[in-house]
Amino acid sequence: MTGKNSIKDLKEKISEERKIVREMVSLLNSLKRINNTEEANLVIPQINSLKSSIKNIEKDIAKTLELLLMAKPLHTEHTVNNFGDVKEEGGKEVRPLIQTKFSMKRLNLLEIEKETLIRLRVGKKKFVSKKVKKPSKYVKISNDFFANFSEKLVTKYNIFKNLKRELIKANIPLVPNSYVSVILSATALSLIISIFILLFFLFFKLVVSPPFITQASGSILSRFATIFWIVLVIPFFTFIFMYFYPSMEKKSIASKIDRELPFATIHMSAIAGSMIDPSKIFNIIIMTGEYKNIEKEFIKIINEINIYGYDLVTALKHVSFNTPSKRFAELLNGLITTITSGGNLPDFFDKRSQSLLFSYRLEEERQTKAAETFMDIYISLVIAAPMILMLLLMMMNISGMGLSLSSNAITLIMVLGVTVINLFSLTFLHLKQPPK
Repeated sequence: MTGKNSIKDLKEKISEERKIVREMVSLLNSLKRINNTEEANLVIPQINSLKSSIKNIEKDIAKTLELLLMAKPLHTEHTVNNFGDVKEEGGKEVRPLIQTKFSMKRLNLLEIEKETLIRLRVGKKKFVSKKVKKPSKYVKISNDFFANFSEKLVTKYNIFKNLKRELIKANIPLVPNSYVSVILSATALSLIISIFILLFFLFFKLVVSPPFITQASGSILSRFATIFWIVLVIPFFTFIFMYFYPSMEKKSIASKIDRELPFATIHMSAIAGSMIDPSKIFNIIIMTGEYKNIEKEFIKIINEINIYGYDLVTALKHVSFNTPSKRFAELLNGLITTITSGGNLPDFFDKRSQSLLFSYRLEEERQTKAAETFMDIYISLVIAAPMILMLLLMMMNISGMGLSLSSNAITLIMVLGVTVINLFSLTFLHLKQPPK
């Protein structure tokens, strides 16, 4: 039977079924009105015959629909439930042919196929990174000992005037009172250490020959008069270092920002070309994660807008005032002027990126020249100077003029001298190398 004949036959059977239903409805209505039992017995067999004819027509319609289906269901030997359980048929255990739950160990799959199946079944997992900053125990102990005294120094005597600005620019998460407590505690610890060093040199002394540490001779007062300065110098330099540490950290952060700034400005110029909201530019730069040092400054701008409720221009003013980098502050001030005057942001970022990139190349060339000069100085100090000094010491030892040192002492002096020069050179290179 063709498709057209099947559809035609289906329409005829449906129309025939409708006629039978109408006839049944009329017979049922007439049955309600009949009061005579004999007449009712005549109508009921007619209704039953119509029912049987409807069932036969429904079977024929089902067969016709099967012929019209394009896709036929698969025939399996056993009925499979939703969970792939084992069924019993005729007292025997029958395993279903298809299981909805399967184990990958039973299937011979490649590793990439297993990973794909796991990814499809599990789905993508969202990883949320949280940064939790715990309070420093050292800062807490320092506040316990010196909180009251440091508060008087900061508020009453107003000794540390510029410390707050320096801490903000250096991104040090401490208030001035806490940082002054840290300075005082570090100075107190250095004082204790210097006292132990003083006691050591009161009773012992260092020599250039083994065992290198011997018992000191002479009166204690004379030795104390020569080494008492240790108790003053070590705490003094510790206090100076801790006081100027925020300023040094500020300069280090400023140099790192200046190295990232040309490339971040080029990136901002490309983003601004899409005519996006200026505040969204900072969000996009933060999401890239490519500019670790500038990212902190951009986070400050976003926090000023989202948390403190300032508008973009006010947030830019606050961050430009507290940023450690002068070039970054100039960029933000120029951005403020461009926004308030209705200027073209892509042109502004494009021109500023060109000037920043030119300055970056000049700085790279200057550092290269400085490295070449330092290399010449290092070769002179490490190779030529020790040889000349050793010859002078040997000649003085042979002639008996000046210091008469043994060969072991001269060797030790040379080794210590070269070691100290290398340490200073490594420290200088570390301080002068471009920040990462």
